[in-house]
Amino acid sequence: MEKLDQAPEFQYKVAELMKKLGLANTTILIPAALGLLAAVVLALWLGRGSDKPLVQRVPGTDQAPGSELGGKANPVLAGKVIRSDGQPADLPGAWPQFRGPNRDGISTDKVSLARAWQPAEPRELWAVDVGEGYAGPAVLNGRVYLMDYDRDKKQDALRCLSLADGREIWRFAYPVPVKRNHGMSRTVPALTDKLLVAIGPKCHVVCLDPTTGELRWGLDLVREYGATVPPWYAGQCPLIDNGAVILAPGGKATLLLACDAQTGAALWQTPNPHGWKMTHSSVMPMEFEGQRMYVYCANNGVVGVSAKDGSILWETTAWKISIATVPSPLILSDGRIFLSGGYNAGSLMLKLRKEGDRLVPQTHFKLEPEVFGATQHTPILWDNHLYGVRADGKFVCLTVEGKPVWASAAGQQFGLGPFILADGLLFAVNDGGLLRLIEATPEKYSLLAQAQVLKGRESWAPLALAGGRLIARDLTRMVCLDVARH
Repeated sequence: MEKLDQAPEFQYKVAELMKKLGLANTTILIPAALGLLAAVVLALWLGRGSDKPLVQRVPGTDQAPGSELGGKANPVLAGKVIRSDGQPADLPGAWPQFRGPNRDGISTDKVSLARAWQPAEPRELWAVDVGEGYAGPAVLNGRVYLMDYDRDKKQDALRCLSLADGREIWRFAYPVPVKRNHGMSRTVPALTDKLLVAIGPKCHVVCLDPTTGELRWGLDLVREYGATVPPWYAGQCPLIDNGAVILAPGGKATLLLACDAQTGAALWQTPNPHGWKMTHSSVMPMEFEGQRMYVYCANNGVVGVSAKDGSILWETTAWKISIATVPSPLILSDGRIFLSGGYNAGSLMLKLRKEGDRLVPQTHFKLEPEVFGATQHTPILWDNHLYGVRADGKFVCLTVEGKPVWASAAGQQFGLGPFILADGLLFAVNDGGLLRLIEATPEKYSLLAQAQVLKGRESWAPLALAGGRLIARDLTRMVCLDVARH
């Protein structure tokens, strides 16, 4: 590009100006005239001002939509609602967040469930294709919500489907490039009657109206809070608690974060003195000694922070996993926290103790990986026993003191598959999409029924159950099954 004082049009205008000033033959003054004119043009440009009114800054909305192509804005703000012809179902039941209503993997529905299956049962009610990943569904008010990824359009797509037939009601999509890396999306949304919050693969947080899909607010945890996207993308599932959205950015200055659920504005931020980073684990709420806190497994330790102001109540480096921390903390009574992981991590039971005004975490016991260590899915606490899948793929039952009670029969492997508990029954899916129905009892491993419900691979996504309808998925397909007693 030519410099301004070398452009022919500019030189012509300067010459005309000099003629009017009677300086046409005074060539020695040309450089000075050029400088004078350039200064005038610059002053006029700087003084033109702006006709846009000043507005109050709202977190996540201070970048212009559309500039995300340059990597300088939160792409959520460029998102759009795309409406379809699906309709909400008039059906009961709710699974409004990761691990269900109480974030413990247990259904609170009152619908009785079948304890045996005939051939061709459980019946498939509907199925939909989904983008590659392991994101699990959330269900509320006859709607199914899924954080998905559209590879063709290079968009995160938060989808709303009908619980009745799986038809899409709407989707909120925004542009973000995501490469295949063991799938893309792998989180579960969180819901109330008025709010829908989800996290995309690259740590974009979106809050929508759960009925219309209209954007309420959005955050970019990488740009705004210094988060580092985990190696296999974000697996953390948001928590909505007492009017706040609780997140764990694991940024340079912010370990945990509470946002106003209505606006996204920061209510408090937990400092990050050790530089701990985000993992695939999710934040879990806990009550102890009259204090409500949030427990999180970061990459190099575990922390408990005050729900009131985000201050650090306790922390420990007794638990960390070298490759990937995936299971979330399992909260028990009396200040106990059960931690488990793969990659030879085994398990550890922490126990909080109050010393004056301080909370001190102590190691209650450790388990070697061959006794128990969950690579992917968090165990379930039921009737004073722990149920889960250990690293060798066996489904096992332990006492809360870590003593093995039983393991699944020979040849009955579960791999990295998910499981939930409802009506005294365990629903567990293996890698290949085989669904097993197991009696939730410490007496023995009791297999009641099994059926091939998915035919793809890597059926690893968290399950959801609402109104007698079980929703499961593999890498590219999601199904809804009738598991109610008729």
